[in-house]
Amino acid sequence: MKYFVILAFIAIVGSLVAALVFMVNTGEDKALRSKKMARSLALRVGFSIVLFASILLAWKLGYIEPTGRP
Repeated sequence: MKYFVILAFIAIVGSLVAALVFMVNTGEDKALRSKKMARSLALRVGFSIVLFASILLAWKLGYIEPTGRP
């Protein structure tokens, strides 16, 4: 589970960086840039939802337990 969370965070940050690159890149057509940037941001949202759902599922199945800090 730990490696899955790390991989998901890397995917989220990677798609955010890709969106930044598409936003700053001035060599392409503006419509194509916006389409690529929107797709990258949509992937970031999708990765975040999958990560959140996976954490909830792991908690529900008992793989992880919430612990309170004193």
